[in-house]
Amino acid sequence: MCEDEMIPPQADMTEREWLRTGSAATAGGTPVRTTGRVPQWVNRRTLLGGAMAGAALAVLPSPGQSPASAASRRRPPGAFPFPEHPNGKGEFAILVTGDAGTGDEAQYAVASAARDVCKAEGIGLAVGLGDNIYENGPESDDDSEFQDKFEKPNSGIDVPWLMVLGNHDCSGLIPGSGGDPSRGDREVAYAATSRRWYMPSRYYSVPLPAAEPLVEFFAIDTIPWSSYVAQLDPHYRWDGPYMREQQSWLDGALRASRARWKVVIGHHPYLNNGKHGSAGSYDGFEIGNYTSGVHLKDMYEKVVCGRADLILSGHDHTLQILEPTARTGGTRQVVCGASAKTEDGAAHFHNPAAWQNFSDHGFMVLKVSGARLTIDAYTVDVATRKATLRHRARQTRPVAAVPAHA
Repeated sequence: MCEDEMIPPQADMTEREWLRTGSAATAGGTPVRTTGRVPQWVNRRTLLGGAMAGAALAVLPSPGQSPASAASRRRPPGAFPFPEHPNGKGEFAILVTGDAGTGDEAQYAVASAARDVCKAEGIGLAVGLGDNIYENGPESDDDSEFQDKFEKPNSGIDVPWLMVLGNHDCSGLIPGSGGDPSRGDREVAYAATSRRWYMPSRYYSVPLPAAEPLVEFFAIDTIPWSSYVAQLDPHYRWDGPYMREQQSWLDGALRASRARWKVVIGHHPYLNNGKHGSAGSYDGFEIGNYTSGVHLKDMYEKVVCGRADLILSGHDHTLQILEPTARTGGTRQVVCGASAKTEDGAAHFHNPAAWQNFSDHGFMVLKVSGARLTIDAYTVDVATRKATLRHRARQTRPVAAVPAHA
């Protein structure tokens, strides 16, 4: 292991600590010194890292496809159309789910409850925030799990679903490791035959409506930056060509976007009060290039914070609407990963939050108009399959676009 792999750019801090260090002035410049603390406990990532070190894995297949926009990609016959006009309430309404792909009763219950809300709210689009096919992703682009863990549960929610890759979608030998990114290409290929599933490439953008966008979604692949194990294929290294190209694409796409509202969607969050923690110290790690997510943190701070209005993420099986802060440059982090699994009921960190829930299943609805952006958070009672609106957050001013850091 190279010496520089032991020194991340900047470990995670609380908002108060972040402000005290002067990070607002130095973000993107000289890194703040980190503690280099090594966790005194062992968790799943430690065990997976050891397993990977001892396994003689084959070289990964060829890299994935290039990014695309909705306007430039053909879709299969009969695919559900993207909405080109607001609903009857004058809004584009979007269902948000995450970590849903179990195929079990909880997934069906959340989807059933969401179906009722979709009808009432005039939903025209949906988002799936990764971990689409538990536990280790599909075995082929026509794996029956696509039916069992996506199509059947979501029957009746007949809109395009913007899908992103999760660590469980790109695992293979070690479920959840994210150690085989090439498996994600199977989910890209599946989009060619599904009426719902939209994933024209591993990262892409979708303006809505296409001609004069009010909102634009930027779907990213966070997995090679935040895998539990080191990437063996040089193409998918944290500093390899794939991640460099993706970051360059996202920077340029955000800069070029004409949309009033900009939403980045990816599996791993920037900030998170659930047990996985925030990028830069996921699961207590503050060393190495992968498990801590330190390079994803760096990317969010250089490219996304202060330029996008929202970061929508899953990974933690919780529901969180965090507050925009100085640290985020006004960007709001939302975690929505409780569409099939839940967590331990406790907040583990203390990033400022408008509302959060760590024990219930649920989903969210994003509503966008020229005047405002609204996020409705719902919890779901699995036994009755009923949703309850728990919180509504609104903002009326988009985040001011600023140049990305050099």
